[in-house]
Amino acid sequence: MPSNLLNLIRKESSREPPAGVSALSEVLLNRYGEGTQAILFYGSCFRTGDDTDGLVDLYVIVDSYRAVFSKRLQAIANKLLPPNVFYLELPVQDRVVRTKYAVLSLRDFQRGTSKQWFHSYLWGRFAQPVGLVYARNNQAEKQVRVALAQAVTTFITRVMPAAEERFTARDLWRDGLLLSYRAELRSEKPEKLIHLVDAAPEYYEQVTRVAIGSVPFEVEVLADADEFFYHAHIPNSVRYRSQWAWILRRFQGKVLSVLRLLKAVFTFEGGVDYIQWKIERHSGVTVEWTPRLKRHPLLAVCILSWRLYRKGGFR
Repeated sequence: MPSNLLNLIRKESSREPPAGVSALSEVLLNRYGEGTQAILFYGSCFRTGDDTDGLVDLYVIVDSYRAVFSKRLQAIANKLLPPNVFYLELPVQDRVVRTKYAVLSLRDFQRGTSKQWFHSYLWGRFAQPVGLVYARNNQAEKQVRVALAQAVTTFITRVMPAAEERFTARDLWRDGLLLSYRAELRSEKPEKLIHLVDAAPEYYEQVTRVAIGSVPFEVEVLADADEFFYHAHIPNSVRYRSQWAWILRRFQGKVLSVLRLLKAVFTFEGGVDYIQWKIERHSGVTVEWTPRLKRHPLLAVCILSWRLYRKGGFR
């Protein structure tokens, strides 16, 4: 892994978290104890630095699922379909901070950010800017940051054959994020994805420049005034396989997303309400359901998902 890429990841992930995120992390450390390897902070609240902007997105990286879950069924579910997702809210000073946090083993985190992992669920997320709120020790810190750097190189390697031959860093990340978001049931509209890149243009420019030499393709780096362009020489056969790989990721991702939604109903308190709130917040689509459906969350999610899909609530 290039040292300059690791240095860039270290700088980005060392940003001081908001007070509410630190408070949430303390609660999670008490909840999962010595089995906690690290806590990661990402998403919209990380980009804005505002822990009141919706839900704080956290990942709790653990030794193993059996070490942190008292219920065997939870450990099995997390192993079979990682990650398990939970909800937590906490009064902090004069406000309430809310988080949606996921639990993932260090082993699954390392595999999910590597080229061994086909789907973009993890490497697509963690190639973006991420904060390291807590690390158990120096070794855990190093392992997590290597995995974050690995996510960047995996992302670029998987996206580049699907991009234009000549591109900028902005082009590459815009196209790649669109591909990875389409591989899930995402409620965000595609045109909003460019704002993810525009929220940290310097990061994406720098991370592309230092990681481009680690991809298994011949890439020319061209400078035009203050802007860098890249020209990738990729065989047509590789581009053809990449096209079909992304089609398969989209199909696989829809299935996995539905399964995760169904699982979230039973791990979230008010899981159906959360799912509806999340989609309404990002898409503006509202679907009402009867009290009877609320008493049957599994049936409610199936019906709600179909109604929202027909109204364009997710793609």
